[in-house]
Amino acid sequence: MTLHAARAKLPRALALSVTLFVVAVTVGLLVGTQPISVSRAWQDVSSQDGRILFGIRLPRVLLGAIAGAGLAATGVAFQAVLRNPLAEPYVLGVSGGAAFGATMAIVLGLGGATMLGAPLLPLVALAGGMGATMLVYSLARSSGRSSGASVLLAGVVVNAIASGAITFVKTLVNDRVGQELLFWLVGFLDAAPTSTLVFVGAYVAIGIAMLLWDAGRLNLLALGDESATFLGVDVRALELRVFFACSLVVGAIVSVTGLIGFVGLIVPHALRRIVGPDVRVLLPASVFGGAATLILCDALSRGAFRFLHTQPPVGAVTALVGGPLFLLLLRRRGA
Repeated sequence: MTLHAARAKLPRALALSVTLFVVAVTVGLLVGTQPISVSRAWQDVSSQDGRILFGIRLPRVLLGAIAGAGLAATGVAFQAVLRNPLAEPYVLGVSGGAAFGATMAIVLGLGGATMLGAPLLPLVALAGGMGATMLVYSLARSSGRSSGASVLLAGVVVNAIASGAITFVKTLVNDRVGQELLFWLVGFLDAAPTSTLVFVGAYVAIGIAMLLWDAGRLNLLALGDESATFLGVDVRALELRVFFACSLVVGAIVSVTGLIGFVGLIVPHALRRIVGPDVRVLLPASVFGGAATLILCDALSRGAFRFLHTQPPVGAVTALVGGPLFLLLLRRRGA
């Protein structure tokens, strides 16, 4: 797609994804275990309706938007770099590595610690995600990236290693910390404080900005390394920038929400069928589409099980939706 065509298609793609995002935010604010009056909440912020809307649901929706946007954006980037539509942070083990790093920080009592004024937990999660990313990257490069199955297998292995390490650590802690880790690892959204929203939003915004900067270059990777190099792209430097940006985003998200899978797979795949494969169009559309998807999945977890007086974690909902889709895509690619 030429630059002119991309610019012509981008407004339509953004209009679609932004509309879906607005609908999702509305649903996320209105749906919950307890019905509220929005008009009463606006009129009296200190009322019960106001506290629920602005103190619980709005921060939860904002966290879902930030996490969904970041996971979908990294899914687009990984799929472009690896030239594999099945690639995404959860499948490739990046989320698992970040989860292991964050798990160690929690067990060691560093969850609320800071370094130079910055929260330490997302930095440790970033280190874990970066380590997992580099491992998958090296395995992919050693196989020549010719086989999508080898890349996926590397991710599965990294996830298995991270999961085993986390399970081992859980056996060494007391029951209270073990239950905290168990709940955290299945993926959840909660009413995050403003400070948490700010630093996670900053990490995610920086990472997405780096990916948007390289969107045009990511398109050229579809031509192959030699052709991209001939057109002026430093392929190795581009790949390292993308992996760093994705690790930054995933590490920050996982440090707050735990493991939420398949958003980076579902959203890019669905939008690619609508707006096309051009990363310059697909990436910004996926940012809003991913935010909308995670908000709606969280609303489903709150609303669909209201009669049971419980809320399954949103990570379980995304897995139930994304798992079958992943198997379907894998079967089609193998056919």
